[in-house]
Amino acid sequence: MLGGLINSLRIPDLRRRVLFTAFMLVLFRLGSHLPVPGVDVSALERLFQREGSVFNFLDLFVGGAFSRFAIFALGVFPYITASIIMSLLQTVFPRLKEMVQEEGEAGRRRVGMYTRYLTVVLSVLQAVGQTVLIRNLGALPDTRPLTMGMIVITLVAGTMLLTWMGEIMTEYGVGNGVSLLIFGGIVARLPTQIQQTLRLVGAGEVRWYSFAGDVLVVLASVVAVVAVTQAVRKIPVQYAKRVVGRRVYGGQATHLPLRLIQAGVIPIIFAVSVLQFPGTIAQFVRYEPIRRIGEMVLPGRPLGDALYFVLIILFTYFYTAVSFDPVEVSDNIKKYGGFVPGIRPGRPTSDYLSRVVERLTFVGALVLALIAVAPVYLARGTGVLTFYLAGTSLLIVVGVALETMKQIEAYVLMRHYEGFMR
Repeated sequence: MLGGLINSLRIPDLRRRVLFTAFMLVLFRLGSHLPVPGVDVSALERLFQREGSVFNFLDLFVGGAFSRFAIFALGVFPYITASIIMSLLQTVFPRLKEMVQEEGEAGRRRVGMYTRYLTVVLSVLQAVGQTVLIRNLGALPDTRPLTMGMIVITLVAGTMLLTWMGEIMTEYGVGNGVSLLIFGGIVARLPTQIQQTLRLVGAGEVRWYSFAGDVLVVLASVVAVVAVTQAVRKIPVQYAKRVVGRRVYGGQATHLPLRLIQAGVIPIIFAVSVLQFPGTIAQFVRYEPIRRIGEMVLPGRPLGDALYFVLIILFTYFYTAVSFDPVEVSDNIKKYGGFVPGIRPGRPTSDYLSRVVERLTFVGALVLALIAVAPVYLARGTGVLTFYLAGTSLLIVVGVALETMKQIEAYVLMRHYEGFMR
């Protein structure tokens, strides 16, 4: 596989795309180390060490930019939240959906423009919330309105820059740009986490068997993630023979692959993005119980983990319904003379596909939510919490890596080269 991947990079166009993606990830890492002016970074780092896993969970997805309060501290989550809202609005207002379907690329560009406008609004809200948070925690020496306004503008500009980087990575690079930025933030923390864990083991603060148990949890999670994300249900499809002129077409048997998790890692990213917002809004309120509620709904707390579990299931159903239309698939099969053996073409086929997708989504959503939440509690049982590559982060890393490799594989095969994935 490694040799095939190296050979595939000899394709000039693919090599340019890979290098462009790598260059954008390097810029992302540089921006994650540029602190916002006016913030006491050392005090903020001490605060993160004291506060524990709640802030660390949020910091994980932006590659440490939150703990350093860098210009990319908000990450791409305001854009993701805006995308969720626009998707919901398309179901409420059919005109938006018709705009995309009827106007094609022009309609998608207009909806994308609305999404970016909404991203600016959400970025301002979240930037103000985070600025108020660090002010209340004592990490902002200068609390004048002008200084706080400068910090908010810098954070919003960083988010919009990341949004633009994600879009051009998708267009001119390989893989999904926004997912790759989150992937890069998680992977960038791995060397530090491994170093911290090994130092604790060497100092005797953590037993070697606890560390071995944590590694086993991670390895078992990797196997489960790969098995779940690659699992498909193959629906047999038979095409009847057609005579066009002097040629005979069709007559072959094939299958329609339905993935166990049609949505991939998108529900995970959506759920994390939504759970960040209550904590942000709570920072505007001086009433202490409301602030505590805002922290309780974050992943890492019992209530937050329960909400996280439910949101993953809901978003899996939502994204599957948006991305897979049984009626459209059934019509396409019927149009080309195909049918599912034992099922009549048309409405019966679409009903059959709907039942199959509903069952797959139910199982896939439960498994996805369990993999996201359960490994964290297993790792707590081993006593090793410095190694965070489990559950949510592992799902994103493995899922994004597999999707990116599949896109490279498809690009190689399209150029009539031998693939590298076996």
